Amino acid sequence: MVVAAKKTSQVITHMAIAFVIAYALTGSVMFSGLAIIIEPVINVLLLPFHEKAWAAIRARARSERERYARLAAEKISQTAMHMAVAFAVIYCATGSLAFGGIAAILEPVCNVLLLPIHDRFWDRLEVRVAGHHGAA
Repeated sequence: MVVAAKKTSQVITHMAIAFVIAYALTGSVMFSGLAIIIEPVINVLLLPFHEKAWAAIRARARSERERYARLAAEKISQTAMHMAVAFAVIYCATGSLAFGGIAAILEPVCNVLLLPIHDRFWDRLEVRVAGHHGAA
């Protein structure tokens, strides 16, 4: 139960970050609400293609070191894809390269800073709930 609540909370946290950034840049509640739906949908549609391409690239690695280098490159590529989507969504809404660029930088930075705090909270809660059920 805690795992499902944590996953739901992660999605809500991602959406809240996207909403706040979109609202700060556009001043529109309506667009910000639309953006938090459009951006994840685009990412979900693109991610399988990205993963398939990188699986083929990783499969050609000849050593452990090369495999780790390709995995790091994949993660950088995935971050760039997310940044491009954030840029495109805000740029289409505002017509501003500057706002698109700000969103492309802020969204991943906020996710990197806030999600580990979120995950630590849920991990502690999970341990506490497991301990409580184990004592009963």
